[in-house]
Amino acid sequence: MATCPPYPTRAHRHTHWWQRSWVRYGALITLLALSGLVILALVREQTGTQGFLVGLGLAVLPVPLLIAAFRWLDRVDPGPWRNLLFCFAWGACAAALIAIVANSFATRWIATATADPAGADTLGATVIAPVVEESAKAAAVLLVFLFRRRDFTGIVDGVVVAGVTATGFAFTENILYLGTAFGTDQLTGDSGIASVTAATFFVRVVMSPFAHPLFTVLTGIGFGIAALSTGRHHLRRALLPLAGLLLAMGMHALWNGSAAFGEYGFFAVYAAFMVPSFGLLTWLVIWTRQRELGTVRAELPAYVLAGWLTPVEPYALGSMRARRIARQYARRHAGKEGARAVARYEACATSVAFLRQRGRRGRAGADFTVRERALLEALWHLRGVARPALDYAARATAPPPPLPRPLPPWGYPYGGPHGAYGLRADAPSPYATQAPHDPYVPPYHPYAPPGPHRP
Repeated sequence: MATCPPYPTRAHRHTHWWQRSWVRYGALITLLALSGLVILALVREQTGTQGFLVGLGLAVLPVPLLIAAFRWLDRVDPGPWRNLLFCFAWGACAAALIAIVANSFATRWIATATADPAGADTLGATVIAPVVEESAKAAAVLLVFLFRRRDFTGIVDGVVVAGVTATGFAFTENILYLGTAFGTDQLTGDSGIASVTAATFFVRVVMSPFAHPLFTVLTGIGFGIAALSTGRHHLRRALLPLAGLLLAMGMHALWNGSAAFGEYGFFAVYAAFMVPSFGLLTWLVIWTRQRELGTVRAELPAYVLAGWLTPVEPYALGSMRARRIARQYARRHAGKEGARAVARYEACATSVAFLRQRGRRGRAGADFTVRERALLEALWHLRGVARPALDYAARATAPPPPLPRPLPPWGYPYGGPHGAYGLRADAPSPYATQAPHDPYVPPYHPYAPPGPHRP
C-alpha cells in the first residue's frame, strides 16, 4: 500500500459538482457520522447508559492490540491512515447498523412466519447473521479495492483492510453484548467471576478477539489475490473475492452454530477449527510479507544501475531490521523530522519496487512512467537524510565475512607456501597483521553514489 508521494494529476478537465473529491469525502463522512449516531442510540437503548459505558470500557481493550498487529503486518509498504480510519469507522458504524437492523428484521419475520421464536433465533444466528454481517463488512473492502486501487496491491493489503474493518465491527458488537450482560447482572445481583459480564468478557475479548477479523480476512485474501491477477482474467478477478466471501460466511456460521453442538461444542470448534485456521492464516500473511521484502531486494538493483540508489540500499530496504535501525539513526542525528523523512524514503522505495514488478507483469497501467518518475523524484529529494541512515543500517546489519582458516602451529607437513619444512610453532602467522574483525563493519562497503540518471 503506497503512501508516498502523491501522484501527479492529469490535466484539468471540467467536472460536475458531484464528481469533485470534496463532495465525495463530505458525503462519506456524513454517512458514517449518521450511522454512528444511530448505532449509538440503538446500543444505548438496549443496554442502558450504565451498561453502555461498561461495555464501551471493556470492548475498547483489544482494539489497540488488533490495530497494532495489522499495522505491523503492513510495515513493508504501509498504507495511508485514512484508509484504515475509513475501514474501522465503516465496520463500527455502517456495517454494525446494517447488521443490527437486518438481523432483527429477519429474525422477527422468521419467528412470525414459523411461530417458533427459539428456532428463529437459532436460524438467525447461524444463517442470517453470517450472510448479513460478512456482506456488510466486505462492502468496505470492495470500496477500498475500487476507489483506492493504488493502495490495494496484494494479499497483505487485503488482510489489513479486512481485518481493520472487522475490528471496528467487533468493537461495536462487544459493546452491545457486554452492556447487555452487565444489565443482566444488575437484575440478578451477580458480580465477580461468576457474573455474566465476566463470562462474556472471557469468551469475546480474551478467547476470541480475532474471531471477526479471522472471518473477514478470508474476504480480504480473495480481493488481494484478485489484485495480483492480470487484467485479462476478468472472471477470476470477479470470482476470487466472491469465493473468499463465501468462505468467510461459512466459517462465521460454524462459529455461531458451535453452541448447538452440545455442552462442549464451542470449545471443540475453537480448538479443532478456529485456532488452526488462525495459525494457518498468520503463517500465510507473514510468508507473504517476507516475499514482499524479497521483491524489494530483487527489483531495486535496477535503480542502482541507473544511479537513483546506492549499492547498499536494496539490501537495507529489504530488511525490516535495517529499516528500523535507519529510522533510529535518523532520529538520533536529525530528530523526528529526520526519522519521518527516512520512513517516507523507505515507503517510496518500496512503492517503486512493487510498481516495477507490476510493470514487468503487465499490471502497472498506462501511467507507469509518470508514477515511477514521481516516486524517484521523491527519493532524490529525501536522499540527504535517508542515505547516511541507510548506509549505517546496512553496515550494522551486514553479515560478517567468513574468517580465514587458520594454519596449524606445525605448518604444512609436506611442504607448502611457507617452506618445505612448514612453520615453526613460534613462527609469526601470516594473518598477524590483519586488524581484528568487527562483526558490525564489513571489510568492504561499496558506498559510491554514481549520481542520478536524468533522462
